[in-house]
Amino acid sequence: MVKKRSAHVKLIIILAIVCAVIWLFPYLYLVSSAFKPGAEVVSIPAKFFPTAFSVENFTGLFQRMPAFHYIFNSFLVAICSTLIAVILGSLSSYAIQRSGAKIATFLIVVVLCLKMIPTSSIAVPIYELITNLGLYDTRFALIIVYAAINMPFVMWVMLGFYEGIPTSIDEAACMDGASSLQTFIRIILPICTPGLATAFVFTLFLSWNEFLLSLLLTSTEAKTFTVGLSEFLSAYSMDLGPMCAGALIFSLPVMVLSIVAQRFIVQGITAGSVKS
Repeated sequence: MVKKRSAHVKLIIILAIVCAVIWLFPYLYLVSSAFKPGAEVVSIPAKFFPTAFSVENFTGLFQRMPAFHYIFNSFLVAICSTLIAVILGSLSSYAIQRSGAKIATFLIVVVLCLKMIPTSSIAVPIYELITNLGLYDTRFALIIVYAAINMPFVMWVMLGFYEGIPTSIDEAACMDGASSLQTFIRIILPICTPGLATAFVFTLFLSWNEFLLSLLLTSTEAKTFTVGLSEFLSAYSMDLGPMCAGALIFSLPVMVLSIVAQRFIVQGITAGSVKS
């Protein structure tokens, strides 16, 4: 019986390794292509490993576009919009969950509906609103738009955590003279730290990788790296070398953050799935 279990475990490990290699293969090929000579990136037949190590693609990337400026825009917009979405989303979801009113159920359904709306269906109205406000091609416009779009996701994540916290904790804090805001900041938030970390990381990823709205709402000054990277691919040119180098630079922060925050993400998802 023990041998059968051991064989099953080994089989699962082998399958997991195979799946991981298949999943990582495109990214590994991207890393390899970033360090190939430019002509070798589009050569046929394609080769996985470069015949010669080269930084030609990175040089071409920084010559073709102001990469640091676009990266700064992406970083600033992602961080600011995520902070706003997490702060306002956690507050509003706490108010909805703890209200106890009949309208709370309706509001939860509204949050779910907002979360399910595809961005492409509201892109044009957002563009018209931003241009009418005179905020076109500004980082402030991207920050408020990203925060508004990602806030339903934060609310939906945090609702699951608040439901797992007994209301008796709020009542005990109220008996001790704490206000609702003090109870939320000093008691509820420390308990929901895994949930906040999960919401923050996923919302940051959504803002960092967003393309469509950045394409519509920016021109030069507030352009993010995703839009700048897409300009290497057009109907008349296909400069894949610098594009691979840019994709590697842009994806590295996300990869590092994913590895560092993996424990918090798993802990947050697990905690949010347990109801008391």
